[in-house]
Amino acid sequence: MAKADREEEWAGLLRAALGGDEQAYRRFLVTVTPHLRAMAARRCAQYGVSPAEAEDVLQEVLLAVHLKRSTWDMTRPIGPWLSIIVRNKLIDILRRRGRHADVPIENVMETLAADEGPSSLDVMDAERLITRLRPPQDDIVRSISLGGASIRDTAERLKMTEVAVRVALHRALKTLARLYRSAE
Repeated sequence: MAKADREEEWAGLLRAALGGDEQAYRRFLVTVTPHLRAMAARRCAQYGVSPAEAEDVLQEVLLAVHLKRSTWDMTRPIGPWLSIIVRNKLIDILRRRGRHADVPIENVMETLAADEGPSSLDVMDAERLITRLRPPQDDIVRSISLGGASIRDTAERLKMTEVAVRVALHRALKTLARLYRSAE
C-alpha cells in the first residue's frame, strides 16, 4: 500500500474513532502500531539509542496517541502528527535518561501547535485505567509517563533499582494497553 493511501486509511479510521466508533479506533491502533514501531526503531538508531528501547518508545507513543487523539486536526495529514509524537516521546526518554537531542527549529511551531494538552476526559480515562494497576506500577506510570520524572528519580524515591523501574514501567504500559483494549 502506498504511503498516501496508508495515511488516508489511518486518517479515516481516526476520524471515525473521534466520532465515537470504537471498532475504528481499535483498527486504527492495530494498523498504525507496526509503522510506529518501525519509526521508533529508526529514530532510536538515529540517536544512538539501543534498539531494545524502541519498544519503550512505542509504548509511550501509543499512550500519547490515546491521550492526545483529540488534538489531531482532521484537516491535516496524520503522518506528520504521528511522526511528531514519536520524536517527542524519544526526546522525552532521552531527557529522562540524561541524554540530549537536537530538535530542528523548523519543527518547533508544529510541535507547539500540537501540544495543547489532554482533555479532561482523556485524563479521567487514563486515571481510570491507571488505578487498575498494582503498586508500585501505578506510581511509576504516574511519576514517569504523566509527571515527567526521570527513571533515576523514581527509582530513588521508591527505593528500587533503575532496571527494576524500567521493567515495571514497561510491564505497566503493556498492562494499560491490554486494559484499554479490553475496555473497548
